[in-house]
Amino acid sequence: MKDIFDKLQAVADRYDELNELISDPAVIADSQRFMKLSKEEGSLRETVEKYDEYKKVTQTITDDEEMLREIDDPDLTALTKDELSDAKDQQAKLEKELEVLLIPKDPNDDKNIIMEIRGAAGGDEASLFAADLYNMYLHYAERQGWKVEVVDKNETEVGGFKEIALMITGDKVYSKLKFENGAHRVQRVPVTESAGRVHTSTATVGVMPEAEDVDVELDPKDIRVDVYRSSGAGGQHVNKTSSAVRMTHLPTGIVVAMQDERSQQQNRAKAMRILKARVYDYYQQKEQSAYDQKRKDAIGTGDRSERIRTYNYPQNRVTDHRIGLTLNKLDKIMAGDLDEIIEALIVADQTKKLEQLRNE
Repeated sequence: MKDIFDKLQAVADRYDELNELISDPAVIADSQRFMKLSKEEGSLRETVEKYDEYKKVTQTITDDEEMLREIDDPDLTALTKDELSDAKDQQAKLEKELEVLLIPKDPNDDKNIIMEIRGAAGGDEASLFAADLYNMYLHYAERQGWKVEVVDKNETEVGGFKEIALMITGDKVYSKLKFENGAHRVQRVPVTESAGRVHTSTATVGVMPEAEDVDVELDPKDIRVDVYRSSGAGGQHVNKTSSAVRMTHLPTGIVVAMQDERSQQQNRAKAMRILKARVYDYYQQKEQSAYDQKRKDAIGTGDRSERIRTYNYPQNRVTDHRIGLTLNKLDKIMAGDLDEIIEALIVADQTKKLEQLRNE
């Protein structure tokens, strides 16, 4: 445990340093730096408070053990032993809690997300499955008290989606939905299948944390903006107004096209939100040479080409291949009851990171 205590003391020292920094007038005057340091200070607060509590309990144990060696009063001895027993139980509990708190935190966990769902292999059936996944996440978000906004969509004639992009906002959205990143496979009889044969199709889900200004700053000179007339629904409006917007981030080649809204200004705002998220995600992966390995070590690479989950309709079964979890309640899961899967993924992630922490 000594290494753990060394890490805890380092956290406590950094916390004290941060409190000094955010009280510095020069830091307060720099709003972005102040915001960044305040966020870091807030993320360490619980760990430091638990560590202080742990040190007090440890001191109580030391004092009680010393007292037991010195006293010979039966009543006082009994009281001291009771207090010592309680303190040791509390110490053991705090040690476990502190280990979990020391697990490296994902800096994006508190963020809102951009989610992109695309029909992949399987034609019309894949697009219908993409729509089913959209409804599943919509219902899950409602259960969490989150807000879902469709920022772009490309519908198919059969009522599915070639692709749909969502902004999901609320409390700790990324922390729960980041594990949805990847390829989702469905096995069922398509509505267009007259022979009743089970087909396999896939849809991909991309989950990106919404980038804040403090995370990524896009230079306007690096963005090419093209405007053009919208296509699709809208009547005469689409023929008269160049409201659609295409943004290209020249350094990365990332392109975002938006024509969902009536006004060019609204489409510009939505396109910029998605562009920032994609660029932030791009640089996160590029700058961290161990990014893919880190994700794989946690619970799968998270790459969209990796099959992470299978939804088998004939057997009412869902299997998450990363952790070997199978649940026979597909109907409930598609209705948004994702808690059991997501909690299992979080626990698996924490367990893996805890093992790494102990072995460092």
